[in-house]
Formats: sequence, C-alpha cells, structure tokens
Amino acid sequence: MEIALLTSQLLSLASHPVWFSVSVLLFLIVRVQRKGWWRPGQCPVDLTGKTAIVTGANTGIGKYMALDFARRNARVILACRSSQRGLRAQRDIQTRTGNSNVHLRIVDTSSMESVRKFTEQIKKEEEHLDILVNNAATSGLKQFVTSEGLELTIATNYLGPFLLTNLLLDLVKRSQSARIVNVSSMNHKKGKIDFRHFKGDNLQNSYSDTIYNHTKLMNILFTLELSNQLRHTGVTVNAVHPGVVMTEIMRNYNLFMQIIFNLIGFFFFKSSEEGAVSAIYCAVSKEMEDVSGKYIESDCSLALPCPTAQDQALAKKLWDVSESLTGLNKRTNEESSE
Repeated sequence: MEIALLTSQLLSLASHPVWFSVSVLLFLIVRVQRKGWWRPGQCPVDLTGKTAIVTGANTGIGKYMALDFARRNARVILACRSSQRGLRAQRDIQTRTGNSNVHLRIVDTSSMESVRKFTEQIKKEEEHLDILVNNAATSGLKQFVTSEGLELTIATNYLGPFLLTNLLLDLVKRSQSARIVNVSSMNHKKGKIDFRHFKGDNLQNSYSDTIYNHTKLMNILFTLELSNQLRHTGVTVNAVHPGVVMTEIMRNYNLFMQIIFNLIGFFFFKSSEEGAVSAIYCAVSKEMEDVSGKYIESDCSLALPCPTAQDQALAKKLWDVSESLTGLNKRTNEESSE
C-alpha cells in the first residue's frame, strides 16, 4: 500500500534534517498548486431525480462523495457495513446539505451473502441507479479465509464489489447515462494476479499490504472488461486513484503505525475531501460523459495504468474466475431458466 511505503520513506528522511526541510518546502509548494486542481464546485451539475450509491460512505473519501452528491440534490444511498457509523454519517450529511433524501443500507462486501441481500433490497426499492461508486476497501488485515472460502481482503476489495456491480447492472442500465466508478490505487502497479490467492492459497510469503496491491490491480482489470461489456448501453465505468489520503484505512494497523501515519499525513497527505475529488469528477463532470474503461489519476487526468492492467485477455480471464467464485454465472443461469 502506498501509505505504508511513503510512511517508511518519510521516516528515513527524518534522520536527515536538511532533506527533511526540503521535503516540507516541496510539500508546501504542492499544497499551493492544488488550488488549481479541478474542484467539485467548478462543476455545477444538478443531480435532481438521480440516485447514487456509495459503498463505504460512513467515513473518509466515501463520505465526502456522498456529501457532494447530496448537495447536488441526488437521492443518496450510503452502503455501509456498520449501522451505527452509517447512521452518524447519514444524519451529518442530511444536516450539512439539507437533503433528507439520504438513506442508509447495510452491506459487508467481504460477504457474498450480504452483497446479495443488499442488492435484492435495492432492486425492490429503486427504479433506476445513475451513479455507483465502489469505494469500500480495507488493508492491514491478517490473512484470513471467510466462511465462503474466500481470502478476506480480496473478497472485501474486489470480489464483493464485482458481485454487487453485476447484480445491480439491470438498474444501472435503466438510467439514460449512468456511471460506475471503481476506486483503485497507484499501487496497482505493484500488484499481480495469482488465482490461487482468491482462496487463500500460495499467500504464505505475502503481507496484507501486498494483497491490497493485488486487489487494486483487479479493480482496474474489472473496469476494463466491464467497459467492454457495456459498450453501446450508455453506461460508463472508470477506475480512479484518489491519491495518498488521510483516512481511517490504517485502523487495522498497530498503534505505532497509526501515530506515525497521522503525524506524517498531517504534512504530506491529502485530506479525505481532496481525495474524493477524482471519483466525483468521474461521476458528475461533463468531461467524463462519454469516457469509459479508463484510469484517472488523483489530479483528474487520464493516465495509463501498468501494462498488466491493460491486458484484455487477463481481464477476461479474471472476469470468468470471479463469476465462478461469486456464483454469479450460476445465479444468472438459474434466473434466466425460471
């Protein structure tokens, strides 16, 4: 994960006062330059009549995405794992925006059963879905295989969002110009695809951050293949890198790492509000209206992901394996035969 790597690099700089001072100066210059970046307020798009779902919307960049959509008068669904934290976010967003059409629905993306229950509820309640942001993710977890036989971080960050998106595609297609946004990371460049990892095999030498990198590569490959399948439907899908952001994603690390992260992050990392900008840009800007299957950097510019993330054959194979592991192909066949 880029946060852990950057933290260790900055710690080493601290032993060299001159270089550390130069780094702080460069940081200040970058902060000033950020004022020229695209900001949500520059795009006065009204979302009245549109419905948006943001996973992991109770905190961090997910909450700021939901807050922005609510300010634009959308019907916003906060897809959260914790009802208590989700309710706090719901009330805060309603209070800050004056939009009472903000709702909480519970989903745990590490559980395919939970994802199915969530999507069934959404399909009963909603007539269409205009914006879907797959933001929920985790890092720093110990390697663990869920009761469904899936590695926990891979299930949470990739397989759950894969299944959730596919089960809601009918709703998405009912919108005239729907957009799907998958939150990835620049650390996808360090990821690789080993299909044995999905069930927790061949991970004995892999740390949790390494698994996180793998999932961020999967997010982009998923985006690539989904874009191919959604051609001529009016639905776009893109992957974004939000930047190195001060969020609660470090909560699974030890206390020392959290303290160091927060201390260094105060000077060098983006705020959650800044980190939400690239995803908001993909979801609402007119510039992204007909753009699909792309990777967007944290400054809202188009960029090429690593060569592996551009491999069409690998993207298709990943899709097929994911269908099998989540039971999507079996469920689809059963529904079509009824």
